[in-house]
Amino acid sequence: MTDWIENRPLGELKLGDSASLSRTFTRDEVQTFALASGDVNPAHVDAEFAADDAFHGIVAHGMWSAALISNVLGTQLPGPGTVYLGQQLRFAQPVRLGDTVRVTVTLAALDTLPDGRPRATLQCRVVNQRNETVVDGEAQVLVPQAKVRRARVALPRLELRDPGAKLRALVEQARARHAGALRTAVVHAVDAVSLGGAVDAARAGLIEPVFVGPRERLEAAARAAGIDLSGFAVESTEHSHAAAARAVALAREGRVQALMKGSLHTDELLHAVLDAQAGLRTARRISHVFVVDVVGLERLQLLTDAAVNVAPDLLAKRDIVLNAIELAHALGMPEPKVAILSAVETVTPKIPSTLDAAALCKMAERGQIEGGLLDGPLAFDNAVSLRAAQTKGIVSAVAGRADVLVAPDLEAANMLAKQLEYLADAKVAGIVLGARVPVILTSRADLPDARMASCALAVLLASHAAPGA
Repeated sequence: MTDWIENRPLGELKLGDSASLSRTFTRDEVQTFALASGDVNPAHVDAEFAADDAFHGIVAHGMWSAALISNVLGTQLPGPGTVYLGQQLRFAQPVRLGDTVRVTVTLAALDTLPDGRPRATLQCRVVNQRNETVVDGEAQVLVPQAKVRRARVALPRLELRDPGAKLRALVEQARARHAGALRTAVVHAVDAVSLGGAVDAARAGLIEPVFVGPRERLEAAARAAGIDLSGFAVESTEHSHAAAARAVALAREGRVQALMKGSLHTDELLHAVLDAQAGLRTARRISHVFVVDVVGLERLQLLTDAAVNVAPDLLAKRDIVLNAIELAHALGMPEPKVAILSAVETVTPKIPSTLDAAALCKMAERGQIEGGLLDGPLAFDNAVSLRAAQTKGIVSAVAGRADVLVAPDLEAANMLAKQLEYLADAKVAGIVLGARVPVILTSRADLPDARMASCALAVLLASHAAPGA
């Protein structure tokens, strides 16, 4: 149905006429008003500052209440065609988060300006849910003389988007949970991006970098980026291959607790990690996990494997799932919901990934995969959308609620991760698990926040693995 907006022109007005609206003051209201006005007074937008303020918490901008008064005047009384002449308001007390206010305007006087135009004076009052006066005063407006009735203009939906907010919170979580920085071998960081990412993480207190690579190239990159390396340890090597081998040796010796990829190819670093004699192999296959911060989703999601295992078989997928569950536990998910993805949600021999999904779920039932709740095969929409799952009649504790998304192969996972990042404004952080130490695997295209969050993942894994964790 069409929603109409209608005024009360001069001929319909009587003294004592009134109109009202109610509105709850939420955090979205805080941010929307601050964005529209540019007023970022910390009493309104900074919870830490406002906690010590005289108002004991975030309060509304005074003009937020005034805007509600304007809303009533412009849409109800007198309504469309009203022109503001002036207002005088007194602010009795603040509006706090969660308060519901009721705005009432009452026609107090009608007169005529010297040029003959009709003027109205309206008493304005705003009260909270305890019937305490928040704002009172009066407004003067020019009264519309013609009747106006129009369809209410459909405004675009307003969404407050803060890409990467959950990853930034992850960094703070890592700082809080781990005592001291994680000693990390940064491998062949001979460009400004990889070098700067490691130094930023060090300044944030996440890692204690040991730069492994050709000293001359490291120092040249540092000079070009304006970075002082004098306070950091450097293990000089001849070239990138030797840097990867030396970093792995440091991890085997217990001198570092994580590795971080610099400006060398992923294969070169992982070749050293997987070396049968001198590497960091464990009984479990290594795999990569993206932690994805999707705008509009309240929680982080994990996506695997987008970087290491090209076409994993069933046993490799078992290890991929176990690695992801381990990371989920480190992130504070005691029983992550794991969706095994395919193109469809039914098992069919024509699509081998559906058979793998069914087998993985049976393995979980038999205790071969522990620590998470598995279901599959699930198409992507059924894994992430409860509505889609219900429409298709899927009864599952995982469908629509997945914490971990397990793709059928590297191509699917990699394309899905990049679609989320570049088309849906998601932010991602990545790490390799299954080796003796976590491997922070960053991309040349990663922004500083993503590099920082990837370091935070390694810190959280180390904290989770520590005795007594």
